[in-house]
Amino acid sequence: MNRPGSIFKQSILSLILLIANLPVAGSDYPKQEIRAVWLTTIFGLDWPRRTVSNKTEEIRQKQELCDILDSLRDAHFNTVFVQTRLRGDVIYDSKIEPVSKVFTGYYGRLPGYDPLQYIIDECHKRGMECHAFFVTFPVGSARVVAEQGASSVVNRRPELCLQHRNEWYLDPGLPETADYVLSLVKEVVQNYDIDGVQFDYIRYPEAANSFPDQRSYAKYGNGQQIADWRRENINRFIGRIHDWVKQEKPWVQVSSSPLGKYRRLSQYPNIGWTAYDDVFQDPKAWLQAGKQDMIVPMMYYRQNDFYPFVNNWMEQTTRRSRVVGLGAYRLSASEGNWNLSEIKDQMDYARKQGVAGLAFFRTQFVIENEKGLYHELKYNFFKYPAQLPPLVWMNDAVPDAPREIVVKRDNNYLKLTWDAPSNEDYVYTVYYAPSNAIDTDKAQSILATGIRGTEVYLPVNINSEQEYSFCVTASNRYRIESQPSRGTYYYLSKYEK
Repeated sequence: MNRPGSIFKQSILSLILLIANLPVAGSDYPKQEIRAVWLTTIFGLDWPRRTVSNKTEEIRQKQELCDILDSLRDAHFNTVFVQTRLRGDVIYDSKIEPVSKVFTGYYGRLPGYDPLQYIIDECHKRGMECHAFFVTFPVGSARVVAEQGASSVVNRRPELCLQHRNEWYLDPGLPETADYVLSLVKEVVQNYDIDGVQFDYIRYPEAANSFPDQRSYAKYGNGQQIADWRRENINRFIGRIHDWVKQEKPWVQVSSSPLGKYRRLSQYPNIGWTAYDDVFQDPKAWLQAGKQDMIVPMMYYRQNDFYPFVNNWMEQTTRRSRVVGLGAYRLSASEGNWNLSEIKDQMDYARKQGVAGLAFFRTQFVIENEKGLYHELKYNFFKYPAQLPPLVWMNDAVPDAPREIVVKRDNNYLKLTWDAPSNEDYVYTVYYAPSNAIDTDKAQSILATGIRGTEVYLPVNINSEQEYSFCVTASNRYRIESQPSRGTYYYLSKYEK
């Protein structure tokens, strides 16, 4: 039976089972937490796994994505960072760069649909935000540039590009590079209902000391030390992108995924390469200047390479979101062969330190249950849904509450409907309790969240006798939650009322 709003059905167990699984008093599950994955499109690593050449294969490719998102939703993930720009190619219908060949086998050819539009729509149906992540400066190997041909930025805008260790990069030292990347950001933000833009590789490359930017340094260095000049190039780039996005759509979040270690710590002076010292990123400066809504440092390390640096990120006083990026891929035998306990301990530690959430690289290693990670998240760590934290630095206006929920039986379902408090864009959270008292401060009371619509169908056991109470809140584009609606009482029995 295909019901409106049924995209939530599979993630909402019967109310009887939900109540049976309620934890004992004192169990601590956050009501608000960012739970994200990076969905990698380069080489089709996460999606799409195969190219398409006809309608049947297109349907299969789209279903493959839906299966991924269903698995994430069922484990109560609420955010997808989708790789939107790969290496000088993109996953949408761009007037600037070619569509990636991962969809059809050919650069510049769409697969009969717009992949970015499709993933945004499907994320939103499942109550998840969708953020477009851009590979910022790398634009491909010599082979990739040759395959892209005239459409490659290296061939269209050679004055912006430098070759370093057999790879091509945009030169961060040129003001025109910021113009070029901003033109891509404008396409995405203006044409799509995206929830955020995120920048990966927003740094100088490995072995940066030999990066061949002497010409731009000579022209724009103004007597600065080259390290300070490079950091300032990135700072200026971040600020310009942020300011344009906020002028265009102030609710769209701007974030980045810097290296996981900000700077060398005095107690760990030989800890390896860091964001500030080795690749000229200064994410703490971005936060202090208010030019980031979220940072997601890639902390794919263990032990003393991990825990002290979580603390280091949290020492930065800011209301902006700090999310720890965890290396799920490290569980793979070919990528580190970590024990699951390593990731579990990191999740526990990060949550206890008060981070805004967790992000996992990459999606495949989560949904394929590498060493039991998916089951650990679904049945334990992410056992209950979580709202996304409010973006109070953008806007703190509290929306009006919806009116109470109307509950009706529809065969083996309860149909819950409510009215929007106004004609603005909202997402809704439905709370419930097996009594008259609903504790809206507890994650265990959340039946579903991120709902983009005003109805939900819930599967129920019609042979049971049980009382329920429901209420609903509205959250605006800044995730500011209203007061709950008036509670609605419903008594479930096998006799329809």
